[in-house]
Amino acid sequence: MSASLVLPWALTGLVTGERITESLAKDVRQSFTDQEIPLPSRKLISAISTKTTYYVSSNGNDRNSGLSTSSAFKTLERAADLTDPGDTVLIMNGVYKNTSKVGTVLDIKRSGRADAWITYKAYPGHRPRLQSNGWHGVLISNGASYIEVNGLEVVGNNSNITLAYARSQQNNKSNPLTNGGCIAINGKNNRLTHHIRILNNKVHDCGGGGIGVVESDYVTVDKNEVFNNAWYSVFACSGIGVLTSRNYDNSQNYKIVVTRNKVYNNQMLIPWYQNKKFQDGNGIIVDSTRRFGYKGRTLIADNISYKNGGSGIHTYESEHVDIVNNTAYLNNQTPVINYGQIMSNHSSDIKVFNNILYSARNRPISSINQSPNTTFNYNLYNNNGSSQIAVGPNDIMADPQFINASTGDFRLKKKSPAINRGLKWNNLKTDALGNPRVYGSASDRGAYEMRY
Repeated sequence: MSASLVLPWALTGLVTGERITESLAKDVRQSFTDQEIPLPSRKLISAISTKTTYYVSSNGNDRNSGLSTSSAFKTLERAADLTDPGDTVLIMNGVYKNTSKVGTVLDIKRSGRADAWITYKAYPGHRPRLQSNGWHGVLISNGASYIEVNGLEVVGNNSNITLAYARSQQNNKSNPLTNGGCIAINGKNNRLTHHIRILNNKVHDCGGGGIGVVESDYVTVDKNEVFNNAWYSVFACSGIGVLTSRNYDNSQNYKIVVTRNKVYNNQMLIPWYQNKKFQDGNGIIVDSTRRFGYKGRTLIADNISYKNGGSGIHTYESEHVDIVNNTAYLNNQTPVINYGQIMSNHSSDIKVFNNILYSARNRPISSINQSPNTTFNYNLYNNNGSSQIAVGPNDIMADPQFINASTGDFRLKKKSPAINRGLKWNNLKTDALGNPRVYGSASDRGAYEMRY
């Protein structure tokens, strides 16, 4: 018997979800050879010469020139309104807040160029904090492209909200106090955003989504820590979400890249307003990329996704997604959700390789639902007694032997059966820590390549 569910992903009120029917199906086994699919360059934008460097300090003044630490601007928006291609905005210590109740702390609408990106990053050695109780901490929209956001802490309003208050607002789609998101890349309304890098940020405590990418292309989300998001929104959000990707060009290489992120404790505590059900709060979701005929591949690799309400990693109505060398641990924290640690749902051309999936006892580990051409292989599952599992010919069931999962340390002990048991993935050169793959006779399974 199947249950009618909805698996939406919403970006702070910008989008709603899709209706699905949940059922678990057997894996469709297929032969597979990893092909060399180029990754977008990770060359640091700071290595590119810049036209102007602007400085922002919480002790600054927007009447200053912004051209030195001693004449810094006070608000991020003052700098953002001046940037031209090649410029860098260096953000110094302090707390930066939205200036209006429904506003955004950093609203990026001006574009760089392919040879001259605009970069927003922490001043060396500083840890600036963007504190939002509006709709967004950071919003990239209006077609803004060739943008990097690097090394910021973006914090939402969850600490100021009680669950009782959020429940009183569960029909209110217009309240930014409960629905606001942390970082949003919004290419809707025919204003495609493309060539965006979200790197090294700490993103947490937003009632809506943590990092959301909507109708965009060539986006890299790398090495962020994303936690405690999606709690109070009525829009059914997740930690990291990629929704309805659109083509900037017709390349079939990797163009959406989500790598080396630590994503945890993102969960729905308020039901989706359309059906009053709990079905999201995923760690990472790739949602509805086939809607606009997206041709590029999406790479989800080297991520650690644990104790989220929904799946650790989930695809819905999407194509051309490679889920490789991730560690997914004790997700499905929301009692009514049984998706498994990694799920392919109404999707096709999905490759799930070299992952470690660890589920609670008698809870689904991996799931396929109406998803032809989905291949699970070279994964490791814990033996939790569940019969609901998608198994590939080289998958194994064993204790992965984490060093200390209770403290979030998912590195592997020396005798772990995941070591030297994976498939070499030609396009994945490093692990979650940036160490080279492969070390030893073969790639390790999971997010880490151990150096034993």
